[in-house]
Amino acid sequence: MGMKRIAILFTRGAEGVAAAMLAAMFITFLLQIFSRYVLQTPFNWTIELCLILWVWIVFFGCAFVVRDRDHVTFDIFYLAAPAKIRRILALISALAIVAAMVWSFLPTWDYIDWMKIRKTASVRNPLDGQKIPLRTIFSIYAVFMVAVVLRYAWRFVDTLRNGPHDEDHEKINHEKENPAIRHGDDVV
Repeated sequence: MGMKRIAILFTRGAEGVAAAMLAAMFITFLLQIFSRYVLQTPFNWTIELCLILWVWIVFFGCAFVVRDRDHVTFDIFYLAAPAKIRRILALISALAIVAAMVWSFLPTWDYIDWMKIRKTASVRNPLDGQKIPLRTIFSIYAVFMVAVVLRYAWRFVDTLRNGPHDEDHEKINHEKENPAIRHGDDVV
């Protein structure tokens, strides 16, 4: 099995996990509505579970599902620059992201690890019935940081080899042509 096939399978699996978390959050939300307005007895754990799932969906999705071209970018100056300058800017950007994440990883992990002393207010582990340590919940941020470091380290190497990834800055279904200046009904 080639690397490309493994990457596709990993991406599909990650999309499935993210979709399952989103479905679980939606079902929990509907259960909260049902318990509050039909049973007149709201379940305390549903709101907290929705918040936990939201944190996991955001960071898991950004680490493994969302592509670079799916992010909002402010790239007017980048796209206006010549190819050599774009290459330098792409290298600086990738290196800055890697450096910032690596520099902040240990302090961040220290805080996440400290969160083991705090536990969820109402959500319990279904296997042992114990409240879940907040370290477990926020550990997804550490996973996100590692994924970002690996992604942008690879992006730095790939930019050195092949140049900048300008396809991440293209609009979908957008023709590449200079904008026309309109004067009345005529197009110049």
